[in-house]
Amino acid sequence: MAGYGDDAGFQQWASENGYDVPSGTVAAARQRGSSYIDAVYGERFPGEPAGGIEQDRSWPRVNATDKWGNAIAVDAVPARVIHASYHAALQELQSLGSLEPVVVAAERVKREKVGPLETEYMDGVEGQDALAASTPLLAAVEGLLEPLLTPVGGFPAMMVV
Repeated sequence: MAGYGDDAGFQQWASENGYDVPSGTVAAARQRGSSYIDAVYGERFPGEPAGGIEQDRSWPRVNATDKWGNAIAVDAVPARVIHASYHAALQELQSLGSLEPVVVAAERVKREKVGPLETEYMDGVEGQDALAASTPLLAAVEGLLEPLLTPVGGFPAMMVV
């Protein structure tokens, strides 16, 4: 399963945006960045995967349009999706594992008291499970993908990393 874009495109994008990317780590980071995009936004992309359920990635898609009603070619992966996956890949390179939160239900704290100080933590976001509520959302990715997202399903509370 290949990530969106390609290694040369990622390196060029990073350079044009002033980011330093160590060589030799690009392919794996692109893979993780693309997996993040599909996992977090896949069900909110318009249309359906062109290759059906067996398609590895969310794009390309059939019956897809942007928020203005412009059709997206059935064999296309929008540049916005590719660049969003590059942003996610960069985040993963800067902080390995940051795109994959791990939530252990038994370790979540509802209330904590230390001396006279007492803190109660919100137990997720209403209507969401703990994993969805703890998934990081990147502001740059949100901005890039906004014209492609449908309002289907709940929108997670934004936790920018």
